[in-house]
Amino acid sequence: MAESRFSYTTYIRATPERVWEALTSAEDMKTYFFGLPFEAELKVGGAWRRFFPDGKLMTEGEILEYDRPSRLVLSWLNQEPEKKAEGFSRCVMELEASGSGTKLIVTHWTAVADSKLIAAVVDAWPMVLSNMKSFLETGEPALAYPM
Repeated sequence: MAESRFSYTTYIRATPERVWEALTSAEDMKTYFFGLPFEAELKVGGAWRRFFPDGKLMTEGEILEYDRPSRLVLSWLNQEPEKKAEGFSRCVMELEASGSGTKLIVTHWTAVADSKLIAAVVDAWPMVLSNMKSFLETGEPALAYPM
């Protein structure tokens, strides 16, 4: 079966609980996710949405697994026409204690070969996760990126 997949691993000097909070808190996310508004019903079957600064929908999906603080799985639909045409992708976030910090693995995949969405997240996830790591370790995101 054809598919496209991107996986990224980082180590963060924070507890799994704190990393989980950063991944699910609209307030924290707005700080490190380039100011983009986020909302979610934090439960299995709950909806989640991310918006552009002007309020237009950017991405949305459903929470498929919610195992605090170790595993979060989301269905993911990007609203850009060529990416939306690919249908839903899946994003898996796995957290585990590692020494005095947390190992975070983010895997984003879709059943579409040569996916435009996965090509985009190859750049996006490292920027977002670097920002989250810096935010959790220093109180400030590493990058400013106007949307």
